[in-house]
Amino acid sequence: MAKPTGFIEFERRGPSSRPVAERLGDWLEYYEEMPPDRLHGQAARCMDCGVPFCHQGCPLGNIIPDWNDLVYRERWREAIERLHATNNFPEFTGRLCPAPCEAACVLGINDDPVTIKQVEVSIVERAWREGWIRPEPPRRRTERRVAVVGSGPAGLACAQQLRRAGHDVTVFERDDRIGGLLRYGIPEFKMEKRFIDRRLEQMEAEGVVFRPGVSIGADVDARDLLREFGALCLAGGATQSRDLPIPGRELDGIHLAMEFLPPQNRILAGDDVPAGERISAAGKRVVILGGGDTGADCLGTVHRHGALGVKQWELLPRPPDERPPETPWPTWPNVFRTSGAHEEGGERDYSILTKRFSGENGRVTALHGVRLDWETGADGRPAMRELPGTEFTEPVDLVLLALGFLGPEREGMLAQLGVELTERGNVAANEDKMTSVPGVFTAGDMTRGQSLIVWAIAEGRAAARGIDRYLMGETALP
Repeated sequence: MAKPTGFIEFERRGPSSRPVAERLGDWLEYYEEMPPDRLHGQAARCMDCGVPFCHQGCPLGNIIPDWNDLVYRERWREAIERLHATNNFPEFTGRLCPAPCEAACVLGINDDPVTIKQVEVSIVERAWREGWIRPEPPRRRTERRVAVVGSGPAGLACAQQLRRAGHDVTVFERDDRIGGLLRYGIPEFKMEKRFIDRRLEQMEAEGVVFRPGVSIGADVDARDLLREFGALCLAGGATQSRDLPIPGRELDGIHLAMEFLPPQNRILAGDDVPAGERISAAGKRVVILGGGDTGADCLGTVHRHGALGVKQWELLPRPPDERPPETPWPTWPNVFRTSGAHEEGGERDYSILTKRFSGENGRVTALHGVRLDWETGADGRPAMRELPGTEFTEPVDLVLLALGFLGPEREGMLAQLGVELTERGNVAANEDKMTSVPGVFTAGDMTRGQSLIVWAIAEGRAAARGIDRYLMGETALP
């Protein structure tokens, strides 16, 4: 453990954020690096809890108390080794993960939990600066070939693990750049893309081959790919966006979040994005439907565009400020959360149902909604009821639909391979992450459904173990 009395002596303190007025003028990250003295105190708060439930909260099983202790003792190089033992990309999770480990922290029972996420990202950034993170090419080659389809966190984790086991790995990505949702779904202000690029350089130096701009199932028949490679990992994500099929949906000015966010990242990357694909919120009245992380990503983006005003609405009721009884420690609590984008402005509202859109000359000008009351139905599940007399009309110039995702695309690759799907439409897999087709494995949102980045990395590592065992008869991969 770190300091025995640390959790008594030090209060939880997170990183400082840049002033709102400053960060709205650029696309750089919200938060500043934590000073070493403050970080030292935060690591010291990790207590001798006996059974560290943070392990249970983290899908990767990160050995959190160990690297908290090592940071407190300023043994940074050992800390990054311990961190990399379970997590290929701590700079991704340290920025983007909602930190279920902190929700499970024993100190969180009656106090603020340890700032696990900030310690994690501080370790990896120190390691990059010191030059401790270098390519780790395999010591031996197996001559087995594996194809990974999809270059998000699941695909990248799977590819790196397999390459370090000695296999020849090729990653196929239908977009023009590697990174998947990290590249084109996450705004720059949440994670600058240079952090992806430096990992890709490491992986290329290790021998991973990247083939962007190749759509498996369209440009290449997936069955041909399976004949060419000894094993195949499907890590294409849950890319079917949930739409809102109500009257007026066909009007211009109503867009899915994933039609809005990727072009902005392409612009920042220096691409010449056609005018027809650019969606600007500048000077517009904006409504974002959906109160989750994707909605917050849209919120921060429209702020930087210079929207006239923005409102973010959620169908469900507002979560409570404190942990409710139905999500007790150490489970993930359903509580009200404020992101960096919410700190920058905009109005949030809850229990609102959008009934229809209306417009002029083919373009949306108004959203028509009603307020809801949520009750417990006869089956014990929440049921919504429209409140009479609460109908309203909201003037709007741009509507962004951030309503989640329905699972992987069925046509093309999945149809060609003939893999079985679950009742929810995800790719079915066994404990080794192999699908119903021998030699075809799957990882990440494609098999879990829409989930967290930390789960994607854990899934990719699990798929790598399954593939290694399938090809070699045994595996030593962690």
